[in-house]
Amino acid sequence: MSAAEKAFPPTEAGEIEIKTLPAGRLLESSGRSDYFSESGRLFSPLFRYIQQNGISMTTPVEAQINPGKMYFWVAENQVDKAKEDSTNVKVIDVPERRVVSIGARGAYTQANYEKAKEALLEWIEKEELVIDGKPYAVYWNGPFTPWFLKTFEVQAQLSASKQ
Repeated sequence: MSAAEKAFPPTEAGEIEIKTLPAGRLLESSGRSDYFSESGRLFSPLFRYIQQNGISMTTPVEAQINPGKMYFWVAENQVDKAKEDSTNVKVIDVPERRVVSIGARGAYTQANYEKAKEALLEWIEKEELVIDGKPYAVYWNGPFTPWFLKTFEVQAQLSASKQ
């Protein structure tokens, strides 16, 4: 997987689907308050880590909202470069996950996240699915992409007992 490749296929804007995310290595940066207040402070240590270790930037970037956390996926052919935690970055391995995901388009704002999250939670309730934990954001585009071209998802991990 190169920087242009994706860790997994995106969910199209306006669609809701259940999909399996691959197992992988992620880099985690944690904050003290919510993601939308701290996204810049969460990004910087991750970017420094990949630069210092010669790791390509990949998509998507995952974001836990409260407390704020940001995750970078590490390309499969570069996991050996991401072995050790640093002062502000934790290296974690995640297993394969089944998630329910809604795709959306627009700026990466709290209002857009909340709107997509509410639509996803309504669908989950209608389908009588059970999730583990809180929904989280998945961002596909860089900061220089115009807001009207940006795509994102809100995902929630499905409970293993109710898949």
